[in-house]
This record gives sequence, structure tokens and C-alpha cells, in this order.
Amino acid sequence: MSVRIGVIGVGFGSVVHIPAFQSEGLEVVAVCARNEDRAQAAAKTFKIPHIFSDYRRMLEMSDLDAVSIVTPPALHYEMTLAALNAGKHVLCEKPFALNRLQAREMWQASDASGLTTMICHEFRFAASRMQVKELIDEGYIGQLHTVVMNLANGPRGGFQARTSSYRDELEQGSGFLGALGSHYIDCLRHWFGEVTTVSGQTFTHFPERIKEDQDNIIHATAEDTFQFNLQFMNGGWATMLGTNAAPFGQGAKVEIYGRDGTLVTPHAGIGFNPPPQGGLLGAKPGDETLNTIDVPERLSPFVDDRDDRLMPFRLLVRQFLQGISDGTSPAPNFYDGYKCQQILDAVRDSSSSGQTIRITE
Repeated sequence: MSVRIGVIGVGFGSVVHIPAFQSEGLEVVAVCARNEDRAQAAAKTFKIPHIFSDYRRMLEMSDLDAVSIVTPPALHYEMTLAALNAGKHVLCEKPFALNRLQAREMWQASDASGLTTMICHEFRFAASRMQVKELIDEGYIGQLHTVVMNLANGPRGGFQARTSSYRDELEQGSGFLGALGSHYIDCLRHWFGEVTTVSGQTFTHFPERIKEDQDNIIHATAEDTFQFNLQFMNGGWATMLGTNAAPFGQGAKVEIYGRDGTLVTPHAGIGFNPPPQGGLLGAKPGDETLNTIDVPERLSPFVDDRDDRLMPFRLLVRQFLQGISDGTSPAPNFYDGYKCQQILDAVRDSSSSGQTIRITE
């Protein structure tokens, strides 16, 4: 089955989305960006025939089956609804929406359309995270007690770097909680199920930024640091500290402690994202130390040296194609996007109110 897809957004779209689609056999027939020069450059690089600066015109194409929305978060809602109304399958970047009300409407519109929709939480398909999921389901840790997540890094030259509104303004969907915290929240839901209560805080340690193409200082409203605690319906809880305001921070680490075992996924020193081929440690009661757990080759079926995100993203694309073939929306789908957005909103609500927030639906 040949699927013809258009890509809206040529930043991350050119780095990961378009290369992944072409590698997985989709026909990228159109590209759209508000800056037409950038759209033309992407079209030339990837030999894409149609160029647009208005996504609505792209959606009018009769020979377009699907769209990939790789824009700032504030645009996801209107673009997604327009694409569904135009009868296009949708792959949408995270964070899903500006708030849970938008996210709920997007999910419900997706369900009503019968089209295939997924959200780009590609790190579900990172090898070590898939292995953790399998081990949890097999009972390796038994009843969950605690998950401890740390994610710390930052620019060594300070935050007064040239930036832009969609990175700095909370009302545009910016902030480290949505940008990276959403991936970890999706990971936790995938591993341990639904969340019942949320508490947390957000901080902006470096509010002064130099706006893109200008010399004046602006004051960012989007957070650069967050902390949250989640309690799961099935028992156990998780805590996370995430910051991109920590120069010389040691990257990321996930520690999972259960009644019957411990799992650790360290990837210190390599940035915020899990390595595509993974690394996993584990121990059971009676062991002297954590031991390396080999990740099966079937969970790491190929190497893509162009970008560390390409292997998990390509595996997500395969699920998207299967969903189109089957008439389904495989996970992570728009319902997962909605549930993640509920938790993102709850962290911010808790930060402003000082209260623990209960997830009731």
C-alpha cells in the first residue's frame, strides 16, 4: 500500500519526519512552512514535488492521504481538526495541545472520523523502553513501589541565546515540561497504566532571553525546570525532576523499584533522549549488584546513523502504516495524547495552587 503524505513544518520535520517517511516507503508529496524559502529548501533536498506556505491549500490536494504536523504546539489543534475534516490521516507531534480541553476535542474528532491518528511519542519504541515494558508485563519487578526519573542538562554558555516565541512563551505551548516531560509521562503511562493523582511544580530559572533576530532582552514565561509526583491506579508512584537549566548536568536516568526486582535505564552524558539501541540494568533479591540485561535484537532491528531518534520514529511510522491498512489508530494514539495532556495540565495546576490534583476521567 502506497501512502502519500504531506509534512507541515520543516525544522524537526526535515531532520526526522521526512527521512523516516521516505525510508519506510511513504511518498512525501508535499511540504508546508510559513517561510516559503524554507519549504523550497526542504523540497529541493528531499525531492518533494509540491510546496506550500498555507497548510489549508495543502489539505485541498486530492492525491494526499495523510499529514504530519510538526509545528509549534499552539498550531496543533486547528491543523489537526482541519486535516481530519479534509479526510486525512494524521500524525501529530507532541506536546499534543495547549490544554486538556483542546486535547479532548482532538481525540473525540479523531474517533468520530474513523481515520488513523497517532501522536509522536516515538520513544515508546526505543529498544530499552520496549524491553522494560516486556519485563514489567512478565512480572520482573512484581508490584511497583517507586519510579525515580532524573533529566538534567543545560547550555554551558547560559540561556541568553537567540530564541523565539514558540520556545519561550507558555501561552504558545512552550516549556520543558511539554517538550521533554511529555515523553516521560507517556512512558510512565505505557509501563504502569493510568494516573490518579498529580502534584508538582514548575520553575523558570533563566527567564532572560535574547529574542531571535533582535538584541533586546525578553522575559520567558515558559518553564525550564519541573518536578512532579504521580500515583498510579494500579499501585505505586513515580517522581521526576527535569531541567534544561543545569549546565554540565548528567543527562537522564530512570530507576524502577518493585517488590520483586529493580530495573535501571541509565543514559548519562548523551543528552535527554534514550539511546536507540538502549542500555538496561536489573537485579533481583539475592543479587549482589545490578547486572546488564541484554536487549534482544528484535527490539533493535536496524541502525540509522543519521539521527538517534530515527530508529524509534521509523518503528512508530510502521505502526502508523499498519493502522491505515487495518483502519485503526495504534498506540500512542490521540487518546494517549489526551491523557498525557491531562497530566501536563495537572502539574501546572498543582504548581499554581499548591494542591494535589486528582485525575477523574
